[in-house]
Amino acid sequence: MNLTPVTTPKLAKSLFPDLVWDLPSKEKVIYLTFDDGPTPIVTDWTLEVLKQYNANATFFCIGKNVDAHPLIFKRIVSEGHSVGNHTYNHLKGWRTNTKNYLKDIDEAQEVLNNQIQNSEFSPDNYRDQNLFRPPYGQIRPKQAKQLINLGYKVIMWNVLAKDWDASITEEKCLENVVNNASSGDIIVFHDSIKAKKNLQYALPKVLEYFSEKGYEFKCIPE
Repeated sequence: MNLTPVTTPKLAKSLFPDLVWDLPSKEKVIYLTFDDGPTPIVTDWTLEVLKQYNANATFFCIGKNVDAHPLIFKRIVSEGHSVGNHTYNHLKGWRTNTKNYLKDIDEAQEVLNNQIQNSEFSPDNYRDQNLFRPPYGQIRPKQAKQLINLGYKVIMWNVLAKDWDASITEEKCLENVVNNASSGDIIVFHDSIKAKKNLQYALPKVLEYFSEKGYEFKCIPE
């Protein structure tokens, strides 16, 4: 069974205070994020469900997936969502030296920027926002420091849906979110094949649950 905690321990936040774990707000707002796409069928389905609830989200995209599926990536942008860098090859920061890690991130950023600039929809805010999320949440302090110095905002999370975890039920995936999320929280889902079963059960119910409670779903950054 995967032992990754659903909610981020306070120790992790204290060790990496310069990373973004949540976005405290007095308003009822939640920040949905999706990692590992764009993925045929799964990302398209996700976008349709978000549209039904007038919800915005942030998609942390793997560079090689953007290269493989540029039209899906452009759809994410055109429908008003934010996009972020998730490395080109989905690297684990703890197992990759800093030079190679930064090179892979730079390659992914170039792909994202080129696609956005070549899109019919290229809002100005996308060109200046460098959002990054480390795959698996693995990043060394030196890597994080250098990314921040390069102008990136390193976006982590406060709540994990754990939709990728085949050992949990769809109901548990839903509970992970509705029992733990509150205003200002950053929530992680995955628009990937591995997460598809749990995602397709939990996401519509999460959107319905929090919409009925008066929450809005916004992009990072707003």
